[in-house]
Amino acid sequence: MPQRKSPARADSIIAWIADTVHHRGLFGAIRSYAAGAANLLRDLTPQRRRSRYGDIDYDFDHGVDTSWATVSLRTRMRELLAGAQYQASDPELFHEILQALPVSPDGFTFIDLGSGKGRTLLMASDYAFRRIIGIELLDELNQVAQRNIQQYGSARQRCFNIESFMADARGFEFPREPLVLYLFNPFPKYVLCSVLRNLQLSFESSSRDLYVIYHKLIYEDVLRSQPWLTELRRTHQFAVYKAG
Repeated sequence: MPQRKSPARADSIIAWIADTVHHRGLFGAIRSYAAGAANLLRDLTPQRRRSRYGDIDYDFDHGVDTSWATVSLRTRMRELLAGAQYQASDPELFHEILQALPVSPDGFTFIDLGSGKGRTLLMASDYAFRRIIGIELLDELNQVAQRNIQQYGSARQRCFNIESFMADARGFEFPREPLVLYLFNPFPKYVLCSVLRNLQLSFESSSRDLYVIYHKLIYEDVLRSQPWLTELRRTHQFAVYKAG
């Protein structure tokens, strides 16, 4: 079961702000929030609002709610304070990424940190993973993901053991089993570093097959600086790493 390292609630706005100031400094936090607020205001323009519905076909096809277009303004503001923004993975690209794995998914556990409304969890269920786990910081997104898991049905579905939890990814205890970890640029850089430290400790304490998929290479330097990770494949959109 996912656990938090901090006794603070994962949805505590004050805790998020304090955490950001602690890691970025006061002026760094102000710059970060100002940039996020500017992006949020741009998203409210008519042109950007129309473009948000470009990924909604998946929802119509499967009777679920996974689109970024339907995220409320309140949730967007909470995302801004938490330092992360939900963005649903493109189905075609996601399947291309999984096909880049050098192993069959059979026997592996798929984990998406920053799983939002759970689209990636649903798409991963098209493959024969042992189980699928999503970790999401915002409770409202996690609740939508749980509903989507219950409602989802597809003739292509091969894994039915799917779970979504609300938790801070930095406190997640990685299962001691073969893993495929999916990261769609879900965190600020300092959170990514913390997650990778925990993953390294988990791997060193229990060596097993472990692959890391990093999609949207914003902080690619962090992954490439990990001596315990070997890059297997890289495109301009994603990279696949193997532990060991």
